[in-house]
Amino acid sequence: MATYVLLHGAYQGGWIWQHVTPHLRAAGHTVFAPTLDGCAERRHALRPGIDTESQAAEVAEMLFFEDLKDIVLVGTSCGGMVACRVAELARPRIGRVVLADALSLFNGEAVSDHVKRPTAVTTGVGTGPSREDAANRMFISLPEPMKSWALERVTPHPIAAMQAPVKLDSFWGQSWKASVIWCRQSVNPPVAYQRRAQETLKASWHELDTGHYPMLTEPEKLARLMMAG
Repeated sequence: MATYVLLHGAYQGGWIWQHVTPHLRAAGHTVFAPTLDGCAERRHALRPGIDTESQAAEVAEMLFFEDLKDIVLVGTSCGGMVACRVAELARPRIGRVVLADALSLFNGEAVSDHVKRPTAVTTGVGTGPSREDAANRMFISLPEPMKSWALERVTPHPIAAMQAPVKLDSFWGQSWKASVIWCRQSVNPPVAYQRRAQETLKASWHELDTGHYPMLTEPEKLARLMMAG
């Protein structure tokens, strides 16, 4: 059985995975779904200096202290950026990388190089959508009561993690066992961008006919693809 570490995207927390984790655990796998620094229930710690690299360093520390090995590391949306850095920092502990409709930037790229979206609420430390924007754009495809449940849990994301270029010194030059999952109804990240990641990693390619939040709309199918490799 495998150990899965699931990394969430922007404006989310570990909560986003709670409909996926039962399927993985039912198959006998161990699952960790940490909330990244400054997000969700950890939003009270939102402060200057949190970026993709600091979030990844914290997750890598968790892998060490939990002594996790042969990990299936899953990143979705902006969590893909964190996953790539975690893999780089904890190479001996990683068995497989799964990018689920994920941002997987090359070294020196920023989110804005590939994704254009409005941001209605920005402070010196965090950024995120208004509730209206989240309801009518981000979560527009979610049915009720799932939409309201998710809306109640949206929180700002550390601004540097959304705006600063990523630092990936060696990830794209290494050989990984990897999978890329594209959600056909998702506009961002673009399919050509996700194909770039798949081709660079020589990863397996999978598709889901759903939007950007497959862990909410198709949790069982997503779990099966994550386990398929």
